[in-house]
Amino acid sequence: MALPNVTMRQLLEAGVHFGHQTHRWNPKMAPFIYGSRNNIHIIDLTQTVPLLHQALLTVSDVVAKGGRVLFVGTKRQASEAVADAAKSCAQYFVNHRWLGGTLTNWRTISNSIKRLKALEELLQGEAHGLTKKELLQLTRERDKLERSLGGIKDMGALPDLMFVIDTNKEGIAIAEARKLHMPVVAVVDSNCDPEGISHPIPGNDDAGRAITLYCDLIARAAIDGIERAQGAVGTDLGAAEEPVAEPGLEGEEDGERPAAHRPKKKPARSDARGPGGGRGRSDARRPPRKPKPAEAGTPAGETQGE
Repeated sequence: MALPNVTMRQLLEAGVHFGHQTHRWNPKMAPFIYGSRNNIHIIDLTQTVPLLHQALLTVSDVVAKGGRVLFVGTKRQASEAVADAAKSCAQYFVNHRWLGGTLTNWRTISNSIKRLKALEELLQGEAHGLTKKELLQLTRERDKLERSLGGIKDMGALPDLMFVIDTNKEGIAIAEARKLHMPVVAVVDSNCDPEGISHPIPGNDDAGRAITLYCDLIARAAIDGIERAQGAVGTDLGAAEEPVAEPGLEGEEDGERPAAHRPKKKPARSDARGPGGGRGRSDARRPPRKPKPAEAGTPAGETQGE
């Protein structure tokens, strides 16, 4: 999958160009506003298209290098779209409530994640020895942790990039990312502050169709980064015309085992113990015989029989 191509027609159909009422605007967004109509600001899409393309390119590059992307959108309109998009591209998300210190106090959050996993294992089993009241309390605790940490329980470490919808509502998340010098891709409406955002995307952050479009584009960019990372590792062995022979199996085709796997022969016992077949000691090590004692009546200097 190539990097998704964004056209101005797609943005117009999704209502990205509609901003807030003119009395609710942020003056810092003046460079991105085309004008106003019926007391509603109109966002300049000629700037949104290149900025959105640059944000998609950044997401793809981060994922291609093995980085993680964290989707953040806790408002009601964005909650479901953020979760679906993050799951489709194997990334992580926070869509219920941003817990203060999720990034800057990751050690404490990790302990809460361990608690969540322990509760899941406990409740999946038979849970012997627990009363109905205890099971109900543990289930409520698990559900509460799942809503807040379910999207990041498998993240393992801090993300490399954050994608945010509605910077006003997610101000704490952006502040933590800035403190950690983490790049942020965010949708900024006419009432938002674009300062501190690494890759701002001017557009409507309230319409459901617009939010779905943003999440889908970011997810497709992440998938493109995953494919680029897999392609950089090497060739696809499954697509090869002929299977590649493994080194350890080359000698088995002729009916014999490879030399590396042949059992070594033990040396013969005769070779290890010298001449004599190993039944006795060698002549060199055999002690000299002791002379027999002289029989009674025989002189000591004469041999028997003389």
